[in-house]
Amino acid sequence: MKKISIFLFLFVSLLTNAQMFNISGKVVDENNENLPNASILIPKINKGIATNADGTFSLKLPKGSYVFQISFLGYKSINQEVIINKDEEFTFVLKPNQTLLDEVLVSAVRVNADIPVTFSNLSKKEIAKRNLGQDIPILLNYLPNVVSSSDAGAGIGYTYMSVRGSNNERINVTVNGIPYNDAESHGTFWVNLGDFASSTENLQLQRGVGTSTNGSGAFGASLNILTDAIAEEAFGEISNSFGSFNTRKHTVKFGTGKLNNNLEISGRLSNIYSDGYVDRAFADLKSYFLQASFVDENTLIKAITFGGNEQTYQSWFGLTADELAENRRQNPYTYENETDNYQQDHYQLHWNEQWNKNWSTNLGLNYTKGSGYFEQFKEQEDAAALNNLIVDGTDAIVRRWLDNDFYVVNFNTNYKTDKLNFISGISYSNYTGDHFGEVIWGENLAPNTKIRDRYYFSDATKNDFSIFAKANFSVSEKLSMYADLQGRFVSYQTQGITNDIVPIDVNTNFNFFNPKFGFTYKMNDANNLYTSFAVANREPNRNDFENGINSHETLFDYELGWRLNKENVKINTNIYYMDYKNQLVLTGAIDGVGAPIRATSGNSYRLGLEIDADIRLSDKFSVKPNAAFSSNKNRDFVSEIDGVLQNLGNTNLSFSPNVVMGNILTYQPKENVQISFLSKYVGQQFMSNLSSKISENDILQSFFTSDLNVVYQLKTTKIFKTVTFTALINNIFNSEFVDRGYYFTYDDTWSNPNVITTLDGAGYYPQATRNFLVGVTLNF
Repeated sequence: MKKISIFLFLFVSLLTNAQMFNISGKVVDENNENLPNASILIPKINKGIATNADGTFSLKLPKGSYVFQISFLGYKSINQEVIINKDEEFTFVLKPNQTLLDEVLVSAVRVNADIPVTFSNLSKKEIAKRNLGQDIPILLNYLPNVVSSSDAGAGIGYTYMSVRGSNNERINVTVNGIPYNDAESHGTFWVNLGDFASSTENLQLQRGVGTSTNGSGAFGASLNILTDAIAEEAFGEISNSFGSFNTRKHTVKFGTGKLNNNLEISGRLSNIYSDGYVDRAFADLKSYFLQASFVDENTLIKAITFGGNEQTYQSWFGLTADELAENRRQNPYTYENETDNYQQDHYQLHWNEQWNKNWSTNLGLNYTKGSGYFEQFKEQEDAAALNNLIVDGTDAIVRRWLDNDFYVVNFNTNYKTDKLNFISGISYSNYTGDHFGEVIWGENLAPNTKIRDRYYFSDATKNDFSIFAKANFSVSEKLSMYADLQGRFVSYQTQGITNDIVPIDVNTNFNFFNPKFGFTYKMNDANNLYTSFAVANREPNRNDFENGINSHETLFDYELGWRLNKENVKINTNIYYMDYKNQLVLTGAIDGVGAPIRATSGNSYRLGLEIDADIRLSDKFSVKPNAAFSSNKNRDFVSEIDGVLQNLGNTNLSFSPNVVMGNILTYQPKENVQISFLSKYVGQQFMSNLSSKISENDILQSFFTSDLNVVYQLKTTKIFKTVTFTALINNIFNSEFVDRGYYFTYDDTWSNPNVITTLDGAGYYPQATRNFLVGVTLNF
């Protein structure tokens, strides 16, 4: 019996060997060019090989059916099933990966999980679920440690976001790697990017200093936006939505697909209108996006223009506590044309080149033209306030203008191997801007004064040059190191008089060195740990110079994090410590156009824990919770109260809630139906740095809101490819909340001229109670 067993074993072995076949072939591109070192993986037998220098390969396989997974850098991976029953030769053809070439546009300012930077990504598909006309800050509201708001209360018009307590002016924003923040104010005016979410391919929000980026430094976060990728096939899209407060959005998109396999043209036209939750706080946003692209296996050239026109009614002074209690929707301004009017147009040219499997480059050019005014009625105005162009104590109507030009040149090189990713680059920008005000009507003009005479004027020039080099390289199989060095050199000049009829004369230069270092330790395929240290320096903005501040601020950012990435569970956890020197903190007060006023706080810090997860509970349920817990303090804060300079000790940093939590619970009963319940909690905030040392007027109470989002997609066989219905109920539980405000102090000497008493006041921005948006998108 034993001999028979041995015989059968030998027979089967011989038979198996007889069934082994010689499989050979090559991997090429569309032009039949060989692709050396292409990866070939056969999951069924857990076997993988790489092609030779001439793109060929050979191996032996037993009879059967297999799926070959073939991949090569810069090309689309393919899965191809083959049946083996004889010796055979195969040729696998890979097509250029347009997505990878597109990503070169933002590779210099983005990171991935191998780099020790805390970040979140949002894809086009995720954006589309709630894209019914609200601005990008509102769409980002459920990302970790983000708080968003709007002047008009409905998420359209002037909208804002803060990250880790840092406001718009401290969040660096780039569009395709081009700086978007205003060069002088450092602010991001989303009102000039109406419906830009409809032209966004994906975006990445980095919290903390992050990686080196172009433009003013990130002092709380950086947001990198990548616009639409090239569409392989022709398409058309019509999207309309309607909702509360007479809100409506109309969008038309088109794309030719690849013409002759190389050229594509696509575009978008949009109009968004809303009356706003606040009375008469309307926003009328008209925008466009047009893109012409050329692509082959190694080259991507994009010419892009986008922009539009906005008109919004004044609502950026909010309401007093009494007005809020009386009628939270009222608007105290009655002049019918108290509006902001601005036109902004962007022109970008990008050339991405993949020179070989290791080297790629990106050249980016940009020109932005902006021009517009804010019109305001002045009742019984002092003549001196309008440079004596009117008779004292009479009425007038003025327009305050901005007229600016912004040029940018970026150039980056990327060298990438299995163990090293090295990126270096330079960026240069030039900004020129005129600030002036004119009297367009006067009840009683001063002698020798004509309509449209200017009552103030100043011009400004800013040059910003930066150079950087950063590398992520493998120290060992489990450990990688990240280093990022940036030099930034800024010059700023402005001269004239301000809107307050005060001389301004600035001619200054700043030279900054911003190093960043970190390590990532890969514990196993699912877990990694990272730690980093980064330095950022930032110059004052125009308002700071007007308020007598001319020193820069410095941030030392320490991050320690853990990432878990499994098939059904993804968790990101990090601890951060942001140590500021001469931080320009928000005082709580605002200027004449609602811009925040800042002051130097000396030393301050932000210490926090952030947790976010993506958990698939079943085939139908998933949950995305996030939470941030922090302590945000000024050290030994000094302020004048009752005429005496006082050391208040450690006080709370303004507009920095200690708790921010969010969650998205999604139920998908079918492939084409998705229901999401979104919740957000923001803890108590202080609107000043005084920690209520004068009164409790500087406190914003905590709030909790929830939204319900439903998406249903219908696939058709005639006319349209898909019809998508979307519904969004915001603030479903009808909460009356205020998420932003301002605070100011003043000295009272009227009651007793011999005693100085510091008094205070506050303003509040009420947000909309329960409201809805519904939309339908037709794709063809």
